[in-house]
Amino acid sequence: MRVCVLGQGYVGLPLALRAAEVGHTVTGYEPDRHRCEKLAAGSSYIEDIDSARLQRLLRSGVYTASSDQRDLKGFDVAIITVPTPLTDRAPDLSCVREAGGMLAGWLEPGATVVLESTTHPGTTRDVLVPLLEEGSGLVAGRDFHVGFSPERIDPGNADWRLENTPKIVSGLTDACLRKVKAFYDTVTDMTVPASGLEEAELAKVFENTYRHVNIALVNELARMAHTLGVDVWDTLELAGTKPFGFTKFLPGPGVGGHCLPIDPVYLSHHVKSRHGQTFRLIELAQDINESQPDYVVRRLQDALSRRFRRSVHGARILAVGAAYKPGTADVRQSPAVQVIDRLRTMGADVTVVDPYLVDGGIREIPFTTGTAGDGGMSVADFDAIVLLTPHGEFDLSQLAAEAAYVLDTRGVMAAAPHVERL
Repeated sequence: MRVCVLGQGYVGLPLALRAAEVGHTVTGYEPDRHRCEKLAAGSSYIEDIDSARLQRLLRSGVYTASSDQRDLKGFDVAIITVPTPLTDRAPDLSCVREAGGMLAGWLEPGATVVLESTTHPGTTRDVLVPLLEEGSGLVAGRDFHVGFSPERIDPGNADWRLENTPKIVSGLTDACLRKVKAFYDTVTDMTVPASGLEEAELAKVFENTYRHVNIALVNELARMAHTLGVDVWDTLELAGTKPFGFTKFLPGPGVGGHCLPIDPVYLSHHVKSRHGQTFRLIELAQDINESQPDYVVRRLQDALSRRFRRSVHGARILAVGAAYKPGTADVRQSPAVQVIDRLRTMGADVTVVDPYLVDGGIREIPFTTGTAGDGGMSVADFDAIVLLTPHGEFDLSQLAAEAAYVLDTRGVMAAAPHVERL
């Protein structure tokens, strides 16, 4: 089939390349010209996608990167994988609307359009379908097919990839569902049909709401345990031995990425704006997780005062990791970045080390006892270390051996007199 994937980010690029590998002819539409030029040159900016893999598909001609919407012409299947951010804490569907309006101009009878972008229930039916019908003059469900299939990409996860993660599929009509399922059956090992568009849309936001709420629960538990003088990490390990009725979640500096800080708000905002009801648990979880970076800063502030009789202002702090999760360069909504920004606002001299990020104020400092790296500084030169993202490239034992004080926000370092866990 002739496949177009709109958006070549963490979701769209893996999908486009997988579709090309199984035999489809794929156009990866990327409106960012700089990104598009990198892809066309065979250079991947997504860490889960090897550049050699991209180059192989480019050479074979089964994958093409383009920022020219004329290259969308003649598609059999088009998948929308554009961002759905928040603007002033309200859902922003502008990218979905833009993509839908663009596809409508190239939509032909018999084609299929699938939305993968996470959104609130009703978006495919009430927002995307009218755009496609108005711009094409065709009727959805009769002249062309429409579906929703939520993305389940987990950047940096080598075990669960696009092809082996069960894929929820849905359609506007039964015929639409069959078309959508037929396509995804070629790129994934297992498809899971939903009874309708809204059920599939709600399933996605609920998956992330479930994680969001449980992370908020353990974040608040960590604060309470610290007040009580109880080791929350040991507590969670003990609770995690229960073989039924319990799933272990771990505290941290907050929640990040495109999904967790945003998707539950889509659901809460939709319920409130359409029906006047408040999804209280989501809003409470949002309050807890959004305040977690401030809690990390307070813990660091207290440690500097208690241990060294000094304030954050003027303190030299090494922030270890800036991405929102290990093994990725993704800094979208990263709580680590929020901690760094707050410390700098308070007057701290913060140096950031992250092997995946080398610009935008992020500098890589080698962990050595001698003078090395930018400015000739070593770990021992810092007043405090705050571990925010435990990338596998970090030698945590060496870090602990050389640091004067470490605040471990992820609970991955061995407890020691100068190492405190959140």
